[in-house]
Amino acid sequence: MARSLCPGAWLRKPCYLQARFSYVRMKYLFFSWLAVFVGSWIIYVQYSTYTELCRGKDCKKIICDKYKTGVIDGPACNSLCVTETLYFGKCLSTKPSNQAKLGDQGNLSELVNLILTVADGDKDGQVSLGEAKSTWALLQLNEFLLMVILQDKEHTPKLMGFCGDLYVMESVEYTSLYGISLPWVIELFIPSGFRRSMDQLFTPSWPRKAKIAIGLLEFVEDVFHGPYGNFLMCDTSAKNLGYNDKYDLKMVDMRKIVPETNLKELIKDRHCESDLDCVYGTDCRTSCDQSTMKCTSEVIQPNLAKACQLLKDYLLRGAPSEIREELEKQLYSCIALKVTANQMEMEHSLILNNLKTLLWKKISYTNDS
Repeated sequence: MARSLCPGAWLRKPCYLQARFSYVRMKYLFFSWLAVFVGSWIIYVQYSTYTELCRGKDCKKIICDKYKTGVIDGPACNSLCVTETLYFGKCLSTKPSNQAKLGDQGNLSELVNLILTVADGDKDGQVSLGEAKSTWALLQLNEFLLMVILQDKEHTPKLMGFCGDLYVMESVEYTSLYGISLPWVIELFIPSGFRRSMDQLFTPSWPRKAKIAIGLLEFVEDVFHGPYGNFLMCDTSAKNLGYNDKYDLKMVDMRKIVPETNLKELIKDRHCESDLDCVYGTDCRTSCDQSTMKCTSEVIQPNLAKACQLLKDYLLRGAPSEIREELEKQLYSCIALKVTANQMEMEHSLILNNLKTLLWKKISYTNDS
């Protein structure tokens, strides 16, 4: 007598459950494998990009070969290539290009003299061919140009030396305005909103935050219509700002701080469909002229408004109750600043001075500042 695989009614339900369990298990295994595959691919691509653009040993070899053959020269070459007391540490960027034009600057003759002084690395009163080639390569970088111009300012890292297109800045103890540093593999899987909330938990005490914020406001003053023209901050993110052990603000990355004349040349007449097409970096925005479908050259938001946007949550979290309302009011007035507003420069100076005064009054007599 032939027998069924499921001969009795009492076996039918277990068979069904067993089949369903097998299907669910296969589905689970498939999606698990898919998640592992996609995750591994993302990590591989990110790692490949990172290692390709952060090859310290290869960069050192190329630079030192040129130095030894006399092609380039500079005050940092001996430390890097001979005594080897200068070495590459943490890779702070994987961006392959960072070039800019010098542009038309105010007081150009003074700027040229300043550049020649920096170019004379060995201070012998002459600029050698190697020093000239090194300096010319470095002048293609926004950050180097800005460090030369602002070398006597408190919040600009000091230029310690250069060799070819490598330049050395003073060390900054804390390389982000707030937050904790996590391995880039973990960063890939943390939602940006949760990351921002988590970062705000890892900040100094409020008086120290106020001192750091004052430093940022002072830096905004330094780059606003200075003797060598106006510079625009086109990426005012927390990762580009740091501070030392005395809680003095130090700019960590100034590559997206560009001369206003350069930005106008870069963005004007760019084809656009909306204002979203008229952006340089992350923060320098102009408007799209719908009649010509071209970007205009006037930036909408000044540096101070962008700095206040960054500082809003940073300063309001943990702010003393007696100044919180006034601080919030001033920060929102600051964020509302527009370049096109009448008497913008007067409003800019007034708001900036009011903010600095409010913060200084609160922290002047505290040990924590």
